[in-house]
Amino acid sequence: MAAGPGAGASVSPAPRRLSILGATGSIGLNTLDLVAAEPGRFAIETLTAGRNARQLAELAIRFSARVAVVADAAAYAELRDRLAGTGIEAAAGAEAVADAAARPTDIVVSAIVGFAGLAPSLAALGATPVLALANKETLVSAGPLFLAAAQRAGTRILPVDSEHNAIFQVFEAGNADTVSEVIVTASGGPFLRTPKSELAAVTRDMALRHPKWRMGPKITIDSATLMNKGLELIEAYRLYPVSVDQLSVLVHPQSVVHGLVRYRDGSLLAELGVPDMRTPIGYCLAWPERRPTTVKPLDLSAIGSLTFEAPDRDRFPCLPLAEAAMRRGDGAPCVLNAANEVAVEAFLAGQIGFLDIARVVEATLGKIDGEGGLSEPDSLAAATELDGRARKIASACL
Repeated sequence: MAAGPGAGASVSPAPRRLSILGATGSIGLNTLDLVAAEPGRFAIETLTAGRNARQLAELAIRFSARVAVVADAAAYAELRDRLAGTGIEAAAGAEAVADAAARPTDIVVSAIVGFAGLAPSLAALGATPVLALANKETLVSAGPLFLAAAQRAGTRILPVDSEHNAIFQVFEAGNADTVSEVIVTASGGPFLRTPKSELAAVTRDMALRHPKWRMGPKITIDSATLMNKGLELIEAYRLYPVSVDQLSVLVHPQSVVHGLVRYRDGSLLAELGVPDMRTPIGYCLAWPERRPTTVKPLDLSAIGSLTFEAPDRDRFPCLPLAEAAMRRGDGAPCVLNAANEVAVEAFLAGQIGFLDIARVVEATLGKIDGEGGLSEPDSLAAATELDGRARKIASACL
């Protein structure tokens, strides 16, 4: 029998279809940086953004996306006009973002910031075999609901957060019963050495100067208050078969060790790398393989030394508030997250001080708990209702 066309030659695999929810944020842009570094490996299905129609259109055209969706309906006209004649479908609104997330693809990167990422993340389940989750609020606000839905849909959840991606790499699922501790590391943020007496005078610009990571404003403020570590503890509790007492935070200013897992035999396994989100993103895009990325190799000799210390829960009360919400369970993490989003937005707008963030969160949790309203959300509607209720109360506490 005669050989067919190309017999004996290697055939390039078809590009993997990729959708990015939150394409104009730091995670989305880093993902697209990796896509650009390997032409032909990915085909972009969908790109979404919050309200930046100009940048979204530019990215959609550059990467030949099939669909571009902006969550803010007021930005639709600009997006439509910028994409006119390109063949790229334009849409707008929260429902359109969820519909775009539900388009069949090989992998979805969910990087929408805040509670707004929950509905699209849920919509993506079943439409993709792999969901690379960078939206921690999905697991914090409705973790049991989301993970149960993912299991039913057969979608594998891969954590993109550097800490949880690190833990994922060193957590031996087959030896889960021998794990004694899971450690989430923290840089300590810009105020690691700032006396408590000076924190009240912290300004927006000061809090946005993160010493190691380049991130969006919301997560940067969360890093400054250590709320980000509290949210990540809750996220770890959802992702891994461990108890609350097996989770801890370790401050590591160099941000080289991203996560650690201690085993019963005394072994302590860690993942190390330069503080660059392209490493965990690249890991998720290639999983279960490992492929080169554009990240420079870690040079330990140039760093010289790595230091670790316990977090100061007195100067950073958001961390113990998150830990208490994790122990309280039910709807407490959802309320914690909603109140924090309101408080951080108010701080960024200059409406409250830095220390008021923890005050607003604590007051909101106390108010709803006192009213008996901390039931675990069992549906998207229930999570949305609890989130909205918490936001209303938090706004009244500003």
